[in-house]
Amino acid sequence: MVSTVTAYTDLRNRAVAGMGFDGVVRVSVSGFYGSGILLYDGAAVLTAAHLFSHGSTSANVMFETTTGTQTVTSGQVSVMPDYEAVNNNHDLALVWLSGSAPLTAERYELYRANNEIGQTLTLVGYGVPGTGATGDLESYSGAPLRQWANNRFDVDAADLKQILGASMGWYPAADSQLVADFDNGTTTRDALGRLMNVSDTGLGQHEGLITSGDSGGPAFLDGKVAGVASYSASLSTARAHPDIDDQVNSSYGEISAWQRVSYYQQWIDQSLRAQYPNAPTAASQVQKQVLEDDSGTSLAYFLLQFNGVRANPLDWISVRYATRNGTALAGQDYLAISGTVVMYPGESQVAIPVEIMGDRYAEPDEFFYLDVTDPVGAEFAVGVVRLTAVRTIIDDDTGWPF
Repeated sequence: MVSTVTAYTDLRNRAVAGMGFDGVVRVSVSGFYGSGILLYDGAAVLTAAHLFSHGSTSANVMFETTTGTQTVTSGQVSVMPDYEAVNNNHDLALVWLSGSAPLTAERYELYRANNEIGQTLTLVGYGVPGTGATGDLESYSGAPLRQWANNRFDVDAADLKQILGASMGWYPAADSQLVADFDNGTTTRDALGRLMNVSDTGLGQHEGLITSGDSGGPAFLDGKVAGVASYSASLSTARAHPDIDDQVNSSYGEISAWQRVSYYQQWIDQSLRAQYPNAPTAASQVQKQVLEDDSGTSLAYFLLQFNGVRANPLDWISVRYATRNGTALAGQDYLAISGTVVMYPGESQVAIPVEIMGDRYAEPDEFFYLDVTDPVGAEFAVGVVRLTAVRTIIDDDTGWPF
């Protein structure tokens, strides 16, 4: 759950099904649990590496959507190779689903800009309940509850370390962790105002902070995943003691940190791409017609290729992409996608997957489009503002009537 201003029995912070948070999941690992986020390809959940610190490589992922509760198992986990527990650095992991995610669960794009500081975030998770005035309720034994709240990214964790020195006992990697504090509207409990002179007394009734069990849960900006919940702390100096009770329990005056997704987007993107099943690696391998399955989802691929020369080999190249209906309709025949795809140094092509929705109803073959626009770091041919490709969904339900 999330520690909020009011008690969890107040429904204002309940992240019920249908609110846009149904891709925020509960991740159970070897008797422990945290939270996670279903990513844009529908095949993997992004969460915190420290959930797997006991050595487990499997997990159960619980989805709570408008069609009910569903648990999908996983037997494969990718932890960031340079995860560093003592300093809370690179605290990210990907959990690969063994089956299709629910169609009603949102898939989330990454927040790729590095302008997060100063912006209001939405945090969501399944951690234990609590309030700013009393801290979290570690004795809570009720059903899992998904909560949401707002906060504001105030500072980079490495900048906080530079100010506090030895009074902060870990060393965050520069630019990799985003920090917010839990304010109650007073300067006394404004932790980062007192510790760093970054004054902000909070968002009133909407304010919240992560608790135990929210690890791996998302911080959203503009509906995209900007941060992954990592840890909380109670910090003080000889002159400033902002925590209301000097305990690490998600109470007023504490801080929380999220791993910065924009900093780690290359690892996330390339890890996902490496696991795409049967993805084309050459134009000759692209299947322009795809069979519809009877249930769940299958993948249709588009292959984006860069045929030019980078001005600098280390440059990133990006484009915007979005699906568009033809006779196939988003939400009925395929899952709509849109976002930014990046070609990192050394890459000259990227496969873009689209999930095709399976059913048992006979229908005509149908088609949809993928549009590519807004290149950065490269250019389309003169006069071209949009590239478009089409895929046809071949119906295989001939034994069923229209």
